[in-house]
Amino acid sequence: MEYRKLGRTGLDVSVIGLGGDYLHGQPRETVVSVVHQALEHGVNYIDMPLAFPEYRDNFGAALRGLRERVLLTGHLGSTVKDGQYCKTRNVTKSEAFFHDCLTRLETDHVDVLLLHNFNTVKDFDVVMKPKGLMDLAHRLQREGKARFIGISLHDIAVASRAIESEQIDVVMLPVNLIGNAMPGRKELLSLCARRGVGLVAMKPYGGGKLLQHKGTFRAARYQTGGESFKARVTPGITPVLCLSYVLAQVGVSMAVVGVKNNDELAAALHTLDASEAERDFCQIVADFGRYAEGDCVYCNHCLPCPAVIDIGQVSRLVDVAELPIAEELQAAYDALPVQASACTECGVCVERCPFGVDAVSKMRQAVELFEH
Repeated sequence: MEYRKLGRTGLDVSVIGLGGDYLHGQPRETVVSVVHQALEHGVNYIDMPLAFPEYRDNFGAALRGLRERVLLTGHLGSTVKDGQYCKTRNVTKSEAFFHDCLTRLETDHVDVLLLHNFNTVKDFDVVMKPKGLMDLAHRLQREGKARFIGISLHDIAVASRAIESEQIDVVMLPVNLIGNAMPGRKELLSLCARRGVGLVAMKPYGGGKLLQHKGTFRAARYQTGGESFKARVTPGITPVLCLSYVLAQVGVSMAVVGVKNNDELAAALHTLDASEAERDFCQIVADFGRYAEGDCVYCNHCLPCPAVIDIGQVSRLVDVAELPIAEELQAAYDALPVQASACTECGVCVERCPFGVDAVSKMRQAVELFEH
């Protein structure tokens, strides 16, 4: 398993986490088996968005005696009404369901408390009012019942507003191939990286749309993270391709994958030991027809570089950077074995790039930003 920092929280999270949605309605033995298999393979982050009693009890059984091995997320604003899922902004109801979560999971805290499921700026502004959900989240944090505060959402504008509030440590947002050229998405991912906000990518398969074998699909806003989109499925898209793409994007700390059985979990975990050919998402992005010409997707198809520069990594740092350069960003650049100033401007990287990226200009930018 590979681990990354979850932004400024300092938590080390597995790059593949377990999303709990699809385990709702599964037998307890299935939930226990999937959770245990995930932990055995190094998964240490579990997102539990639903509030159904049996669902929470099943996870409580699966995690019994194993709590210290897991980073748990709880959702503030996820409730149940008449046996059905219900989103609420009511503070009293939200707190009651949060404490129910702690009780059923047999724990006294969650590691990340997510304000649940936002799609509009207006909705976010409601919870930010005095005595709203944000105030409740801070109180629970002071009481030791939550270590860090985050937000789950499906809209780039809301994510930007949340980050600018400086009260959010973690953002959980759809990041997938469908939204590769979503207006504002690249800027948002860079903003997360600059501000030290941990970015948890949800819906890496586009809510399952990307794994359809044939035909067209319409992906809704909640599946893309920005706008609805109709497309024809590209044959041969696999969980490995989807996850390799997501984990290559700027700012992404990890991807949470919804699975309903051990086979689906194994398919996701195969990303960690897949061959280079299996992880090569470059052609998929090109075939999808949803990339912006000249935008680097960090696939490193421009390599090998005669000067042995890791062009993809340098490009990532350039895309995240803003003046003045943050100390940790400068340290990451300084740690590179070969820096951009070694570029001879031979141009072979530009010729190889399938996305029309002027990598030579990127290297010049890196020198200006990091070496002057």
